[in-house]
Amino acid sequence: MRTTGPSTVTTPTAGGVRPTTTGLGIVTMDSDTGTRPARLPREGRPDGRPGPAGHPRRLIARAGGEYLFVGVRGGSGTPPAREPAPDVFLGPGDICFYDVHEPPRLDLPRGCRLKVFLLARELLGLARSDVPRVTSVPVAPTSGLGALLSPFLSDVADTLGASRPPVGEMLAWNAVNLLATLATEHLAEQARDEEPDTRAVLVPDILDHIDRHLTDTDLSPETIARAHHISVRYLHKLFEDEGTTVARLIRRRRLAECRRALTLRSWENVTIAAIANHWGFASPTHFSRVFRAAYGMSPREWRDVAGSGAALDGVGSSGAGRGGRETGDRTGRAEAPPEAGEPRPGG
Repeated sequence: MRTTGPSTVTTPTAGGVRPTTTGLGIVTMDSDTGTRPARLPREGRPDGRPGPAGHPRRLIARAGGEYLFVGVRGGSGTPPAREPAPDVFLGPGDICFYDVHEPPRLDLPRGCRLKVFLLARELLGLARSDVPRVTSVPVAPTSGLGALLSPFLSDVADTLGASRPPVGEMLAWNAVNLLATLATEHLAEQARDEEPDTRAVLVPDILDHIDRHLTDTDLSPETIARAHHISVRYLHKLFEDEGTTVARLIRRRRLAECRRALTLRSWENVTIAAIANHWGFASPTHFSRVFRAAYGMSPREWRDVAGSGAALDGVGSSGAGRGGRETGDRTGRAEAPPEAGEPRPGG
């Protein structure tokens, strides 16, 4: 891995760059210091020419707290848009990549602390053409690597300057390597978002995965995302586009399987609690509550009506096909919510 020479700008107490031999610089500043608005560190363009006039992107935060920035050196100095670019809203703990040659403007309230990491794009494994894409949206602290790196980077910014050289350099190299990993994942995620066919391929695979693992109590957005090599954030976006959520879809499918089992003679000697547990409901009380909310009656009432013969064919009319899998749009996008539109036994 190539490194650049360390920066030499002012002192840490003045909010300047703390250099390391890894080529990583760190700037810490507060939004309410001085009379001018906080500004991200800026450096001249690689070709030495002044940047063109335009409208730089504006980053807006409405809550105090820590905000993390990664200033990428050696980019193409992407010119700002001639028309105002859409504002980007930040939350505390976000990690935002930006081009140091054309930094965005900041709109921050008082009480914000900015921690800025400056390093060459080569250290991040980025080509010049990658810089505009990796800087397009921030990394949320709720994403996979974001949740890991946000507190770590904050601690590194606080402790690196006070650490002894061997420890400090090791921390700096770890930070650089993790930032390179984050840049790679973030870039891949942006590429997936730009591919229109990705959703058409992934959603059916994810639905099949959910159906195959309905009985797993640990089925969750995290395990689903891991199985498909995508981030949890991207998984949620896929199903947001479908008009539902991952958790709601899992619950809906599990309820449908439980409802079907309660009508089958092969399950008539199995307790309701055992049926619920088999399909991933760990709490019988919670199962009874969500079942009643969905179908307007308790699991016991449903089973009793089914036992009388009034609902033995009802499951088929509500959309469950062979093998218990619902027909039609399994995401539920084209169907009314079960509590509002699904048939009820005997109805």
